[in-house]
Amino acid sequence: MSPSTSPRFFTAREVARHCTKDSCWVLLGTRVYDVTAFLRMHPGGEALILGRSGKDLSPDMEGPPHRHSENARRWMEQYYIGELKRDSGTDEAQTVRDRRKTNEQTEGTTAEETTDKKMEEEDEDSPFNRCSSVDLDKDLVDWRKPLALQVGHLGEKYDAWVHQPVDRPIRLFGNPFLEAITKTSWYWVPVVWLPIVFYFSWHCYTTLAKGTTKIVLTSDFSIPLHKYVFPPLFLLGWFLWSFLEYCIHRFVFHMKPPAHNYYLITLHFLLHGQHHKSPFDGSRLVFPPSLASLVVGSIYVILCNVFPEIVGMCLFTGGLCGYVVYDMIHYYLHYGSPKRGSYMYGLKAYHVKHHFEHQRAGFGITSTFWDHPFNTVIPDEKF
Repeated sequence: MSPSTSPRFFTAREVARHCTKDSCWVLLGTRVYDVTAFLRMHPGGEALILGRSGKDLSPDMEGPPHRHSENARRWMEQYYIGELKRDSGTDEAQTVRDRRKTNEQTEGTTAEETTDKKMEEEDEDSPFNRCSSVDLDKDLVDWRKPLALQVGHLGEKYDAWVHQPVDRPIRLFGNPFLEAITKTSWYWVPVVWLPIVFYFSWHCYTTLAKGTTKIVLTSDFSIPLHKYVFPPLFLLGWFLWSFLEYCIHRFVFHMKPPAHNYYLITLHFLLHGQHHKSPFDGSRLVFPPSLASLVVGSIYVILCNVFPEIVGMCLFTGGLCGYVVYDMIHYYLHYGSPKRGSYMYGLKAYHVKHHFEHQRAGFGITSTFWDHPFNTVIPDEKF
């Protein structure tokens, strides 16, 4: 809803009617928000929002347990649809909520429910629910055009702009081919890379199982390698990947390009800035295999030249497996709904804080391990 549009007014009864996964409305004071599209993105899980449907979230936004950031509040405004009528009663609204929840647990549909559903369908078709993620007339870039060639002109405004996330797909290039190779569905990562992991695992293990592999240190001394060294080398490769994951995320993806350098700003946006600008663009949450192959191939060549070939291959195999797990976890942290209190739940909350509050900390994705020795752990909130 643009600022120039007069707000639409809803009664508490109308707001309370929207308390399901298919249509969930909440309040911030007297402001009404349709957060249906945000349910699966919420780091605390959709149940936390559904349990507060039709209610005022102001106390929850302030915390404890979590004080929401300015970026989170800005993100919330994308779902604003209108205002609550001042004279609408909350007791009646609670009755509506209770009745709907009871009806959902019983078989059959009453005539009143049918009427409610029709009203919901009419509301969902309303243009007031089709909230724009971006003010197309006031944003610093023109979202109607590809962004890749625009962002470099933002200069000193780029860093603040790119860390104000929006819920809107990004188009990087006008050329269809260039645009296509920058996007991919999550399942292509395991489809492309896991067969390679399995092949290299089989090759390394069977080669070592022959008992003829040795590391020659001098002309008179060599160390035999048995098949039992494959699991430790595989795990070491995975561990080395976790360090590389941290370093790439911190020092490459989160480099701060000079405000006067058009090309470095553009490069940063292509590598990672676009992900922070639109963190829920599902087609850009994993690295396209066509582009990743350049990095994967380079790492393979380096490892096999730095170490004896079979050792390098074992390390590479573990590292590649670690990369696949990393990309899958990263996708899940954005779109999954982990069980509250689980390890993945903690990681999701940690990663969301990285996006919305602490862009210069919290660089670990699959774990927070490397954040500790490098002093980039996201601090606990204090109230």
